[in-house]
Amino acid sequence: MTLVRQLLQNKGGQIWSIAPDATVFDAIKLMAEKGIGALIVTDGDAVVGILSERDYARKVLLQGRSSKTTPVRDIMSVDVIFAQPDDNVEHCMSVMTDKRIRHLPVMEGGKLAGVVSIGDLVKAIITEQQETIEHLENYIRG
Repeated sequence: MTLVRQLLQNKGGQIWSIAPDATVFDAIKLMAEKGIGALIVTDGDAVVGILSERDYARKVLLQGRSSKTTPVRDIMSVDVIFAQPDDNVEHCMSVMTDKRIRHLPVMEGGKLAGVVSIGDLVKAIITEQQETIEHLENYIRG
């Protein structure tokens, strides 16, 4: 079973974040530049929320707000669900499916260690399955 710690080692430790008083426009621009679907909202070292493309679509576009004047704090999700480095991929997939979220910030020792996405988890599961198939094929061949 692959652990979150291994996923973070493989993908690198880059964490993209934004301050709660930044504009939604700046947040969406950063997400587009980095090719990501969510940003961790931080106040200093503290995680205070998460902002996803879904938050933008539902809380700005559909409500007729302006992304250039709306602060991130007004639309971010504040009930952030975290993973731990020693959680396994299957557990994280279950949490993300149950909570209908696509990004899990990872906390270690009270500090933000990284973020895993549903895509990271799917990729890890596919890799595990391919390795299992190869092992079985080698076993069958003798």
